[in-house]
Amino acid sequence: MTTAGRQEALLDLPAAAPVRVDGGDVTDPVARVVVDVPLAHLDHPFDYLVPPAMAQDALPGTRVHVRFAGQDRPGYVLERRSDTDHGSVLSPLRRAVSPVPVLTPAVLRLCRAVADRYAGTLVDVVRLAVPPRHATTERSVLEKAVPPADAVVDAPEPGPWTDLTGGPAFLRHLADGASPRAVWTAAPAAATPPAGWESALALAARATLGSGRGVLVVVPTSRQVEAVTAALTAELAAEPVVRLVAEDGPARRYRSFLRVLRGEARVVVGTRAAAFAPVRRLGLVACFDDGDDRLAEPRAPYPHARQVLVLRAEQEGAALLLGGHTRTVEAQLLVETGWAHPVQPPRAVVRRAAPRVEAPTDVDLAREGPAAAARIPHAAWQLARTALETGPVLVQVPRSGYLPVVACARCHEPARCRACHGPLRLDRAGAVPACSWCGRPAVDWSCGTCAHTALRAVRVGSGRTAEELGRAFPSVPVVVSGTSAAHGVVETVDDRPRLVVATPGAEPVARGGYTGALLLDGAVLTSRPELWASAEALRRWTGAAALVRAAADGGRVMLLGRPAPVPAQALVRWDPAGFAARELAERTELSFPPAVRLAIVEGPAAAVRSFLDHLRTGEGLPGLEILGPVPADDGVRAVVRVGRRHGAGLGRRLAQASAVRSARKEEGSVRVQVDPPDLW
Repeated sequence: MTTAGRQEALLDLPAAAPVRVDGGDVTDPVARVVVDVPLAHLDHPFDYLVPPAMAQDALPGTRVHVRFAGQDRPGYVLERRSDTDHGSVLSPLRRAVSPVPVLTPAVLRLCRAVADRYAGTLVDVVRLAVPPRHATTERSVLEKAVPPADAVVDAPEPGPWTDLTGGPAFLRHLADGASPRAVWTAAPAAATPPAGWESALALAARATLGSGRGVLVVVPTSRQVEAVTAALTAELAAEPVVRLVAEDGPARRYRSFLRVLRGEARVVVGTRAAAFAPVRRLGLVACFDDGDDRLAEPRAPYPHARQVLVLRAEQEGAALLLGGHTRTVEAQLLVETGWAHPVQPPRAVVRRAAPRVEAPTDVDLAREGPAAAARIPHAAWQLARTALETGPVLVQVPRSGYLPVVACARCHEPARCRACHGPLRLDRAGAVPACSWCGRPAVDWSCGTCAHTALRAVRVGSGRTAEELGRAFPSVPVVVSGTSAAHGVVETVDDRPRLVVATPGAEPVARGGYTGALLLDGAVLTSRPELWASAEALRRWTGAAALVRAAADGGRVMLLGRPAPVPAQALVRWDPAGFAARELAERTELSFPPAVRLAIVEGPAAAVRSFLDHLRTGEGLPGLEILGPVPADDGVRAVVRVGRRHGAGLGRRLAQASAVRSARKEEGSVRVQVDPPDLW
């Protein structure tokens, strides 16, 4: 809808009749432009006149500058027309920034769908989808005439898909040009070398290329991007593979984007923003480890890459593959509704591939007497000692650092910074405690409750754990892998005996697999109040356990630290699908997402109440339920939810309420997040 049409619809007035514009020698002289303005009520295109000098450059999808509200603003041309419903003289375009149509029609439709679903604006989503222009890089790319990638690729053998129920059929459908949708549970990585999950993705990509279509793979981290790129390069020797990662920097990222846009490459691997990559003739969109929170965009409107790919598969008729060593509740919903089909190893394959997993309870450890309360009980020390005789042992610790959380040794009150009230931490033995928020050292700290000056550990980090293990095994090398300042992420380790202490997601891959693993402090995750706590705990544990050798090869895993029994038993049984089904059933009964569509509205009390009033007075939405507002950090929070059948209407209503507040210039900023990852 254009400017006049949108405003007349809000005012319930008849739309103006389109008027033909005489552009002289310019064909279709009206450019419909989405302008980069941060106001919700201006989320619609505006009509501008195309000057003759810009007629060949200001094409649909190109960047332009326009005059808007007395300022020059960037924007994108959405279409060229010969008429307008604007009631007065059109302003001309100020500048055609580049003749490259960076916003393709397919990506534009996807951006609009994402904005509607997440109650955002189109320009906010386009900002996520199209990387910033790098003029020097653009010129160098355009100067080179490179033919589009169209090499013939033969269909592959099933390989690791053979052992999966539905795997060969999925691969066969891809090769035949069909668009199957699958939720894939991968077998443990250490049990299938070198044909791990990366090689399985490469085979799916090869099958899709064999049908003449493109492939898009999204993973949470650049480390995984490199692993998938290596597997694709090995499987597709003559096919260029492009990586799209924000960490590559503006020039390299824009160069990769342009290569995909021009059709020089049909295979793209990247992190969350790559979900919008302009792949031609898209045949397969795939995402591995879709439960990783790094796939959720932290900027408005906060879309999740998994949902972006689901929308894209629907719009472009592409196949979808959601995979992981575990199964998310959102993926389970796709299976139970029949939208996607499960592809998973049968129990016989799981028993053959998985390590032996133990989760001793307090009753199991009671025979050790007082030592049962230790963070690493005797049974765990014995497992590590035995496993170190034949190879490396992995120790997963939920937190990095030395002692990331400390408390008063007498009254156990959490130790806080006097300046900002943030939690105190210790970076090494004998160090002065420092604030985790502002970094100030807490010299001469004393407890505000009892005036005691001694501290005790509340949480033990990877650094302290490595120190304890080093004293217990003085002749064994200790490797620490994590994202803290003191330790970087270690990619791989060899098969020699060593202790590898790692935080979740930073576990190195061991050649031949780990001989054993200790998963410490299980309650740190499962006792959290967030809705996702148990599912996230199982995902992290499974990701580490999947790196351990099969039970037949001596692989053993021990889960410690009083974890919640349901996810712990799901790990022991290696039954992520059963856990996801149970979790979805519970959320359905309690009306929690993804069984319902839900949004969080946060901000100052007056602004949130005003937003909710506009939400209530809008067009009717069956089953609309508003909970709150209740006090929250720096304001109040309200929960808005509807049944899944009316989920599309929720995004539209939230956007309308934001537009009304914006148009009336009401005070206070309101943050709206649909399908929030954190809910407690």
